[in-house]
Amino acid sequence: MFMKLKRLILLSIVFAVILLAGCDKTPETGNTQQLLLYCGAGIRPVAEDLISTFEAEHGVKVAVDFAGSEVLLSKIRLTRQGDLYMPGDKYYVDQAAAEDMVYTQKSVCYWIPTILVRKGNPKNIQTINDLLKDGVRLGLGDAALCAIGKITRKVLEKNNIAWADVEKNLKFHSQTVNELGMQIHAGSLDAVIVWDAMARYYSRDGEQVAIPPEKNEISTVDIGVLSFSKNKSFAEKFVDFTASKQGQAIFRKHDYSTEAPNL
Repeated sequence: MFMKLKRLILLSIVFAVILLAGCDKTPETGNTQQLLLYCGAGIRPVAEDLISTFEAEHGVKVAVDFAGSEVLLSKIRLTRQGDLYMPGDKYYVDQAAAEDMVYTQKSVCYWIPTILVRKGNPKNIQTINDLLKDGVRLGLGDAALCAIGKITRKVLEKNNIAWADVEKNLKFHSQTVNELGMQIHAGSLDAVIVWDAMARYYSRDGEQVAIPPEKNEISTVDIGVLSFSKNKSFAEKFVDFTASKQGQAIFRKHDYSTEAPNL
């Protein structure tokens, strides 16, 4: 019953995103080529930087749908439209590839989950197990909707932490990683698990508590050209740009790791 409800919620979100998809898109004008990129919400800052640089150099408009990785994958399945897919974890591109929806793909950066706590760390959270302490208001990504949620589940399993124990403190389940950072900014939660690059955006409001490498899980971010793209030539140019020295420098400017960490 719970899983059916989850699927119903996901489909409702996807249909809402489809109806509102035009909000983030730049209208095509004249004969200007245009690409549609489905992009994980947590990648938005670097994606916007990459896009503005690419558009200026190639004269190609890139429209973007930002949402949770699973929401985007469901949308791609339903519409079978678009040119590029860059979710928060390689897993989703691999899933799309397994369904013959990806023409080609490349890895472009890496994320490491980290605990983000309120400034001053008032609950004295030092380890991932401290998230289970009485009185800790915890926020996590929804594993059914976004990459950080799926990877967080893996981290919890790796640390032998039962989901039933986590739920006792879970006060907020997010659709995207961005929402978790905003909860720390607002002071509504004591701790969340986010990507390391995302945590740095909230250094004024929070502090990072690192998860030891042997107890953590790395997330590899891939970008794929969709098999039904009508602009494969330009889509491949965008992928090549993200993996180029220039593109990788933009990732690093936003504190994204471009070399695989040793976990």
